[in-house]
Amino acid sequence: MYAKRLDNLPPYLFAQIDKLKSEKRAQGIDIIDLGVGDPDLPTPSHIVDSLCEAARDPSTHHYPDYTGMLEYREAVATWYKRRFNVSLDAKTEVLALIGSKEGIAHVPEAFVNPGDVVLATDPGYPVYKTSTLFAEGKLHELPLTEENNFLPDLDAIPKDVLKKAKLLFFGYPNNPTAATAPMSFFEEVVEFAKENNIVVVHDNAYSEIAFDGYKAPSFLQVDGAKEVGMEMHSLSKTYNMTGWRLGMAVGGEEVIAGLGRIKTNIDSGAFNAIQRAGITALTSSQQCVADSCKIYQERRDVLVSGLKSLGFDVPTPKATFYVWMRVNDSMKFAEKMLNEAGIVVTPGVGFGKNGDGYVRFAITRDVSRIKEAIDRMGRLNFE
Repeated sequence: MYAKRLDNLPPYLFAQIDKLKSEKRAQGIDIIDLGVGDPDLPTPSHIVDSLCEAARDPSTHHYPDYTGMLEYREAVATWYKRRFNVSLDAKTEVLALIGSKEGIAHVPEAFVNPGDVVLATDPGYPVYKTSTLFAEGKLHELPLTEENNFLPDLDAIPKDVLKKAKLLFFGYPNNPTAATAPMSFFEEVVEFAKENNIVVVHDNAYSEIAFDGYKAPSFLQVDGAKEVGMEMHSLSKTYNMTGWRLGMAVGGEEVIAGLGRIKTNIDSGAFNAIQRAGITALTSSQQCVADSCKIYQERRDVLVSGLKSLGFDVPTPKATFYVWMRVNDSMKFAEKMLNEAGIVVTPGVGFGKNGDGYVRFAITRDVSRIKEAIDRMGRLNFE
């Protein structure tokens, strides 16, 4: 019945986790979900009000522009200029997305032929792999190791692989490791892409979730970055709009046009009322973002200090709302947490083979629930 390509397609990690959570809840177990990175904080009220107003306007009820409302793309360009000092042509270098996941999933269709190689960090966002499989490309994992600060070693890629490589997926601040990257690494990536004629896709969905004064950079701040690729961004994490499905791809005109050609044949764009709300989010006061980060930072501190009090060696992340912790066996640890403590954490192996030996905590639950999770863990035997 099914197409052969589904035989090679792994089950989507978070769909599996949702199933396990539902089973436990059906058994009457109180679940503390520190697994999926879905903000529990509400979308700021001024953004919701903007949506309501726009949704009542009949002019928003028609098919949207395939590339996005020009006003939305202009708001994106203005935001990028203000936040990163990156200049973008709203008409040719900005593309509206139905969330950055959708954009990432469609990129290989534009640039990868069957048999071409796609380079992707491992552990990494699962869609890097699945989108490659849909395009009938071959994935080459770039290991992210603690010893290398969870940055890929581009010099270690075999020459025969480089000859066939067409695309590079990576993202910092990183999901799932919470690692950050210096500008010098982005400069290395641009030079690498130019030398090997590779299209770069930087997944920058977590740039605004940062702590202790850290400001995450944009890949496009590097001279020549627009010549080799694009950056994906999303309103999901920044403005607590995961369910709204709105994001953007920004970068060089040629690569943005390639992704745009795929999208015009697959989807009909994001609802105009949501794009208007997105304009409000991008152009109004960003105090709501700062307020969210303050809450996440408190949760991070409670979780990290709690884990350390239990004897775990865990770093304090500067960005994202994740904590990445070394364990002996990621699957066994996650199963123990769920079955014996009713706590959901994400096994690192679900993000790739190099994620084995780690688990990811998401600080998307309030402090009281995080403290309760630490109390429950304190009653477990992890030896």
